[in-house]
Amino acid sequence: MSQLSPTTTDYREILATKIANRTALVSVIGLGYVGLPLAVEFAKAGFNVVALDLDKRKIDDINAGRSYIKDVEADDVADMVKAGRLRATSDYGALLEADTISICVPTPLRKTKDPDISFIVSATESIAANFRVGQLIVLESTSYPGTTDEIILPRLSTEGYLVGKDFFLAFSPERVDPGNPRYQTANIPKVIGGVTPACGELATALYSTIVDRVIPVSSPATAEMVKLLENTFRAVNIGMANELAIMCAKLGIDVWEVIEAASTKPFGFMPFFPGPGLGGHCIPVDPLYLSWKLKALKGQARFIELADSINSSMPSYVVERVAAALNHHSKSVKG
Repeated sequence: MSQLSPTTTDYREILATKIANRTALVSVIGLGYVGLPLAVEFAKAGFNVVALDLDKRKIDDINAGRSYIKDVEADDVADMVKAGRLRATSDYGALLEADTISICVPTPLRKTKDPDISFIVSATESIAANFRVGQLIVLESTSYPGTTDEIILPRLSTEGYLVGKDFFLAFSPERVDPGNPRYQTANIPKVIGGVTPACGELATALYSTIVDRVIPVSSPATAEMVKLLENTFRAVNIGMANELAIMCAKLGIDVWEVIEAASTKPFGFMPFFPGPGLGGHCIPVDPLYLSWKLKALKGQARFIELADSINSSMPSYVVERVAAALNHHSKSVKG
């Protein structure tokens, strides 16, 4: 990180102008199911985009005009690369030239079900090592409330840089639903929480170039909590549906018939369905970030922990049901 020198330069106005006239160099760190669609959308909006990842195969695919994400058309990648508006690299020195940086790295759980934010920390260190004043940094990776303020902000402020003046920082949770043909980047509303009003305004201006509707909230922690509410809502209701399935089995009732009939109510009900546990990148993981944060504050996320207990027990329950069904037909599980 370069040393701070006194200046009266209005970096906010400079960056706002660059965003408005599409001369800002946009960068995206992490080229998975969130990062690649984001990079391509920014390129299609007229920005020059540098996409960063440590996976050489992804870098080679993008630069060759290939897509490895189902929701991203290979033709779009090829067109943007050919037009010179999209390039991929594993050299984080490219961040020195970037005006905006969107962080889209994974946030898994450790075996102990504690958050693993090592990818966010690593990305932050890469940004700090290639930092220059006037940049906008937006974290999109799902994490516990306080991550932006507690992890990224202190690291970028270590040499006296002022957030909201010398650099700009916000959190905007990804809302990708892989494989959904109806909802994709442009028509999924984007929540944004800036550390300062200037941070929020610039992040809003940036994402408004590719998203139909942007919803500013008061802080990064609020935006982080919004994402966890969305995924906790699903995890808890799936847990309820799973427990309902167990109840119905004991009572000799068809759980599918119950849910189908309940779904005819035009208000106050939304169907969720039982299954052999939880799948996907988010629902089994994200609520436990909130549970972990509450434990650190000597609190308890009881609904989350109960839902996790039920959902985690479903694989063995389903195996037991399958074994019983096979046994009923005089068949063994083996083979």
